Amino acid sequence: MAENKEIESQFDLNAKWDACLDLGVRRFVYASAAGAFAGLLFFRSPVTRWASVAFGAGLGLGSAYSDCSQKFDGSSQSSPNVVETLVAED
Repeated sequence: MAENKEIESQFDLNAKWDACLDLGVRRFVYASAAGAFAGLLFFRSPVTRWASVAFGAGLGLGSAYSDCSQKFDGSSQSSPNVVETLVAED
């Protein structure tokens, strides 16, 4: 019989993929909407309006990729702690 084993969230790949997919879709949609709003507000030409939408979508996907890569690497901090660095130097 199979035992019910609780998988730690650190090693659960399905949960990580679900979270990253959700984060990517949300950031893509929100950043594209912000780019569309900025394009309507600042630009007259349809080409530059679409360019602002594409730029916003790229920013959204890039930030989601950055967060997801940190989540899969297992690093909890993006930069070393300043206090730990100062203590290590002494």
